[in-house]
Amino acid sequence: RWRRSSPLLDGLPDPSVFYHVHSYVPHPQDEGDVLGVSSYGTDFASVVARGSVFGAQFHPEKSSLHGLRMLRNFAALCARQPA
Repeated sequence: RWRRSSPLLDGLPDPSVFYHVHSYVPHPQDEGDVLGVSSYGTDFASVVARGSVFGAQFHPEKSSLHGLRMLRNFAALCARQPA
């Protein structure tokens, strides 16, 4: 589920489904950095962003159409950044 909007999430439904394969659970110091949460027994941060830095706790490359969309959004964000 998405907590706030971001160009990284453009075109993705809420909720979106992603492939998680491990039990690592991040605990961001600043909850304002959390873009999305997943739920597996409890809610946990699964997508974070601060400025031009993004992180995902899952494997977008293994997450079918939603993952491909997120990677496409990420590539578009990178293309907009000055060299």
